[in-house]
Amino acid sequence: MPTIDIDKTLAVLTEDRRNLLHQLAELGADENGELTGDMDYSDAFADAGATTAERTETMGIVDNLKNRLDKIDAAINRLDEGTFGVCTQCGKDIGRDRIEYRPTSSKCFDCKTSSV
Repeated sequence: MPTIDIDKTLAVLTEDRRNLLHQLAELGADENGELTGDMDYSDAFADAGATTAERTETMGIVDNLKNRLDKIDAAINRLDEGTFGVCTQCGKDIGRDRIEYRPTSSKCFDCKTSSV
């Protein structure tokens, strides 16, 4: 595993997680990405088509946030398990620069680019 500051990395991941949960809550979604109630679209959305379009857009944003949250949770789990910084595909070190740039990385550069 590359030499990284585990405490700093955990703090970054935890702060990112907190921000994502806040964004999900602002959109009316819970930690699982489920919409938690009726969405208030105000009187500006007079027709059903506009309301449906807005709801679809919101659900897309929620899905994106949930995906990012899942990656953060997986990275935190790898920290807890002692496998953080190790490629989940080939088992080699991911590399310090890559981990510092994107702490949610689960694959080394070679494996990530070969799977694209």
